[in-house]
This record gives sequence, structure tokens and C-alpha cells, in this order.
Amino acid sequence: MSNFFGPAPRRRSVPVVVGNVTIGGDAPVVVQSMTNTDTADVDATVAQVMALARAGSELVRITVDRDESAAAVPRIRERLDRVGVDVPLIGDFHFIGHRLLADFPACAEALAKYRINPGNVGVRAKRDRHFTDIVEIAARHGKAVRIGVNWGSLDQELATRLMDENKAKGSPMTAQQVMREAMIQSALLSAARAEEIGLARNRIVLSAKVSQVQDLIAVYGELASRGDYALHLGLTEAGMGTKGIVASSASMGYLLQHGIGDTIRVSLTPEPGGDRTREVMVAQELLQVMGFRSFVPIVAACPGCGRTTSTVFQELAKTIQDQIRDAMPEWRQRYPGVEALQVAVMGCIVNGPGESKHADIGISLPGTGENPAAPVFIDGQKAATLRGPTIARDFQTLVLDYIEQRFGDGANRKPAAE
Repeated sequence: MSNFFGPAPRRRSVPVVVGNVTIGGDAPVVVQSMTNTDTADVDATVAQVMALARAGSELVRITVDRDESAAAVPRIRERLDRVGVDVPLIGDFHFIGHRLLADFPACAEALAKYRINPGNVGVRAKRDRHFTDIVEIAARHGKAVRIGVNWGSLDQELATRLMDENKAKGSPMTAQQVMREAMIQSALLSAARAEEIGLARNRIVLSAKVSQVQDLIAVYGELASRGDYALHLGLTEAGMGTKGIVASSASMGYLLQHGIGDTIRVSLTPEPGGDRTREVMVAQELLQVMGFRSFVPIVAACPGCGRTTSTVFQELAKTIQDQIRDAMPEWRQRYPGVEALQVAVMGCIVNGPGESKHADIGISLPGTGENPAAPVFIDGQKAATLRGPTIARDFQTLVLDYIEQRFGDGANRKPAAE
């Protein structure tokens, strides 16, 4: 259990290898995302997978819902490999996944993992047969499988049976509690069945997606206590904008703090024409602000107040943050360790100098009505004082120089003096 001094020890799960990525075990929590293109449109899907991978998605799921999309998967994989994008692809299968994997063996081979929902692979005898077919194909190709139970498509036979059993009890659970239990049992029973068929435990990832924060916390808490399968976290239909971000962060943040979760996705509904990569950025920032991983340099900035009516510090903070995010794909290769950098852009002299000293490099702008002089602190020491209309540009230059000095080929050069 977590305490006031930090997160709980990570729940020990069986590690699962998915392409060049490991989920669970001692591996860091993995960020994944999903395309919203028509997979049969190879150009559009390749472009979006590349954008998601560039943003930092370590696994990308694509929809495989019909013959045309299944036929496109190996072409997508080939195109990505040709340009050096080695992000593993996950096939999202519903209803006819057994047939698509059987009819398109090149698709089965090109994917690194299959995602199936035990609630919609079929009904009664067909469900067992279709589930068996998918698992056998995965085992034959050496692929991992995510058994993804979803609140919106739960196995109705299992749910009905548990409801009937609950009614017969002297002190029955609520309908909500029964549904939670149905989700947990669906995931665990399906995993056990997959192992019986021949899929190794180190090829199985479980998820139990719901759309409400408290349900997610309850279901995953119980799921984690009943087994050691690797777990994928995420709200389904988290929502749009701040609602989706807050709900995802509140639920997954709680679980991660308690040592639960091996891979995450923030399922944001994009704004019309919005950028799909936003969900990757939110997932990364969640893990980074909680101290589990470092992806990009952190830019700390004050919220502003009556002392900071100038927008200079706001514009500078945004410029620095956007510049870092845009440059990170190159910087990861050129400046190893740069993701741990901390930058401060403060708006006035009240807390600005102190906050700037705590950062690797920080600037304290003068605020409204004060002398236009902005001290810059590097590694806790005052290193420069910037003045005049070029303060923002001059600070950007100092940040880039600091990155080169600390993380680049010029690491032995001395910091810039005042």
C-alpha cells in the first residue's frame, strides 16, 4: 500500500514481450495509443502511426474489422519498417477476428499482439470455438494477446448467472457490484482458458475497461489481487478535453500510486480535426509528474497574478514547452538523458528566483512595474541577467546552450557566465 512518502512497490506481474517492448515485470509502465484511421487506408494509417510513435507511443493499436483492413496490415508494417519506425502494432479484433486471422496469415504475422474481447467473439458454443481459434493462432505465431473485457460488451451469460446467484444469497450485492465481479471473472476465466488452449502466461495481458473512475479503481484493485497477469489500464470512453484528462488521471493515478498497472492508454475523444497525439502526451505527463518515468524536460511556470499582467512569461513558457516537445524525437538520439531536464519560467520576483534555483535552468521575469531585468539561474547559481526586448529569445539560446553543454558533445564546456 502507498504511503505519504511515495508510491507502493510495483505489483509483480509476469512480463510479456510485445515486439521490442516488454510489459510488466521490471519494465517501466508502457504508453500506448490507438489510431482512428480506416486501417484499409494504408497511407493515412501509416502517417498516424508515425505521428503517434514520434510523440512517444510505445505501442500502437489499429482496428482490424474486415478483409480490406486485414489485407492492409502487412503493407502498413512493411512501410513503417522501411522508414525505421519499429513501434509494435496491436490488432483490435471484434466479432470476426478468428476468421480474419485465419484467412490473412500475413496479418497474423505482422501484428505483435492481438486484442480480443471475450464478450463479443461469439455466443455459446461459437464463443468458445472462436476464442480457441484466435488463441491457437496467437500461440502458433508466438504473439501476445490482450484479453480486454469491456463494460459495454460484457459476456451476458456470465453476467446473468452471477445476477441469479446473487439473488439467492441472504445478503446480496448491489447490481453494480455484481457487474464489477462479472468483469473480473470474465477476464480471469478467459485467461485461464487461454492457458489451457496453449497460450503461455507470459503472452497474456488483461484489461477491464469501464467509463467511471470508482468502478475502474474497484475492478483493477480486485483484479490485481487475484492474479499476476500483466495489466493494461485505461478508462473506456474517457471523454473529451479536460473531462477525459481529469477522469483518466484520477483513476489511473490512484492505481499507479498503489503499484497497479503495467501499460496505460488515455482514451481521449479528440476535438473535431484534433490531434490524436494528445492522448500520448497526457499519458506521458501523467507518468512523469508522478515520478514513474521521464519523457520530456519539465517546464515549470507560475500561474500568474496581479504582479504579472505582462504576457511575456506566458508566451516564453509556451514557446519553450512547444520547442522541447517538437525537438524531442531528435534530442532523444542526440542528447541522452535530456528528458530529465527541468526548466523554470517564472513571472515575477516573489517566488521566481527561488523556483528558478531549484530548476536546472530558470528565469525570473521582473513582473509588472519592476525594472526590466531578468536573472537566469543555472544549476542553482545566478549565471546571467537578461534585459531589453530580446529577453525571451536570449533565454531560449541559453537553454539550448545548456542542453548542449550538459547532454551533448560539448559537455565539458563551462556554463555561460553573466
